[in-house]
Amino acid sequence: SSDEASRTSLKVVADHMRAVCQLICDGVTASNLGRGYVLRRLIRRVVRHGRLLGIERPFTVELSEAAIALMEAAYPSLRQRQQAIRAELGREEARFRDTLERGEKRLAEILATRPGCIGGAQAFELHDTYGFPLELTAEIAAEQGLGVDREGFELAMAAQRQRAKAAARSVDLTARSAIETLADELPATCFKGYGSLSERTEVMALLLQGACADQAAAGDAVQVVLSATPFYGESGGQVGDRGVLSGDGRDGSGLIVRIGDVQKTGGLFVHSGVVERGTLAVGDAVNARVDAACRRRARMNHTATHLLQSALRQVLGPEICQAGSLVDFDRLRFDFNHPRPATAGELQRIEALINDWISEAHGLAVAEMPIEQARARGAIAMFGEKYDDVVRVVDVPGVSMELCGGTHVSNTAEIGLFKIISESGVAAGIRRIEAVAGAAVLPYLEERDRVCRELGERFKAQPGEIVERVVALQDELKGLRKQLAAARSDLGEERLKSLKDKVTNQLKFLKTLKELQVLNDKRKKLQALKDKVKELRALDEKVKDLQALKDELKELGRFPHHLVDRLDGVDPNMLQNKAQGYCKMLGSGAAVVLGGSPTKGKVSLVAAFSAEIAERQPANEFIAAVAKICGGGGGGRPNLALAGGRDVSKLDDALEHARQKLKALESPDQSSC
Repeated sequence: SSDEASRTSLKVVADHMRAVCQLICDGVTASNLGRGYVLRRLIRRVVRHGRLLGIERPFTVELSEAAIALMEAAYPSLRQRQQAIRAELGREEARFRDTLERGEKRLAEILATRPGCIGGAQAFELHDTYGFPLELTAEIAAEQGLGVDREGFELAMAAQRQRAKAAARSVDLTARSAIETLADELPATCFKGYGSLSERTEVMALLLQGACADQAAAGDAVQVVLSATPFYGESGGQVGDRGVLSGDGRDGSGLIVRIGDVQKTGGLFVHSGVVERGTLAVGDAVNARVDAACRRRARMNHTATHLLQSALRQVLGPEICQAGSLVDFDRLRFDFNHPRPATAGELQRIEALINDWISEAHGLAVAEMPIEQARARGAIAMFGEKYDDVVRVVDVPGVSMELCGGTHVSNTAEIGLFKIISESGVAAGIRRIEAVAGAAVLPYLEERDRVCRELGERFKAQPGEIVERVVALQDELKGLRKQLAAARSDLGEERLKSLKDKVTNQLKFLKTLKELQVLNDKRKKLQALKDKVKELRALDEKVKDLQALKDELKELGRFPHHLVDRLDGVDPNMLQNKAQGYCKMLGSGAAVVLGGSPTKGKVSLVAAFSAEIAERQPANEFIAAVAKICGGGGGGRPNLALAGGRDVSKLDDALEHARQKLKALESPDQSSC
């Protein structure tokens, strides 16, 4: 249905926007290859489903704010990278809307010929040449009362796949990306970042939207290959550096390229960023400068990750092996094999070990050596990772020795402090620890301190007393809940007892009425016997007395065999049992209708009729009509029926309606009493 389609589109937009924000935050930019192609497809799918929902204006930038707000508590880097996320979304949505605009013009030309149906070849042209999705073609055609030859479209698509396979077999090099081709043609980038954060270098290659270009202007998203670079390219779990490329610029106005990420392809370091000012061209000499603050935080987190692995092996066992990691500028993440969660005590020991090593100010020793020599010295290598014959060994003497190409502090004291944030499971037998180190620990602790102070003020307690106060409140709450449940049970019993007393009184009234009926019969016989006038007069006096008694008892109800009452707070099952019991007690001609609100916002109704009443008016039909007044319905058997409703305010009206309906069922004999 259309509602189901709308719900699907809403889910696609929501899920894809979360993924898109995370990808851009991790430094991915839209392109026609690799991760960039995945990002581009996700963004375009968001825009397409937005159009299906009727959103014609650009909306992804605005929607990203909502996605970031939902996730920033767990991923604070999203807020820090907010501007980059907004810029990338704005550019890619604008490109796709341009594509859609060109496709719409071509579709309008096709529709202007007034075809009976858009042919498969035409639909494929819109898809292949203009990037116009088949779903949009079908949607717009349907608005014009036209169809689309989907079978012909699939045939054209299959033919295109065959042509692509044939081309791949004859010239397989054409399927390679521009960066992969450059990696074969250009010499490897010389990495200077271990010893320096700035370097005078030359632009060897430039890419725009995944294709090689000679130059780029302000506003362009670019990928730059330099002859040498101080920027670290993402590898070994450590993210790529951020920074700036600057220079005089070809027009003399000055060049600034803001670098947001660096990736490695083969031996090339590919710098992704945006030209903020000036013009960048192949062959230009530029100054490459790494963001020192970001590098410093990455170095601290990377060394802290090595210390974490050593601490895990000491506390949890030497079989601990790395299963993945992330070294970011503001946090670190370490995945490892372990069959169970680490206990609170184990995490505390791990954290204490690492902070001890930091305070001991161990100097790091970094050296290159043959891999066999490194292994002989006990250096740890990541399982499944491929290493060259000569490897880089990062040694924290007496603490850790690992094969690693990342950047590190020169002394553990530079880290300052280490704090575990969480420990969780990510897969069968794989655990994950997330932590902060260095300057990132302070805002984390400040937030915890703020929460602790607020709790202390709220509970009027010192920080050390908060846990005890919370436990006491929890125990008190449990006790109050038990008391409340008991009180509700007692209340229900009291109400049932009250109803039982009322039924007992009504039985007494019935007995009195039966006696009155007998006296009336005697009076009729005496009237027929003129010789018993004296006895008749005496009987008349007694009848008068009984008639007065009847008038007094009239308040209990004109129809003694009928019982209609309200009982709130009584379980529906108990209500049903009591109605059946009272009906049996009242005997032949009895009709019992009980109603009440067992819980807030709910109505329960039950009708129990004797066989004589059920024959004239089935209980299931009777109670269904009464329940409608409360916005509900019900059913059951002719002698016993249940119903429910939602409008408690109409319950009294419903019960009064039941009384009137029972009056209408009064037998001639009863009306004469």
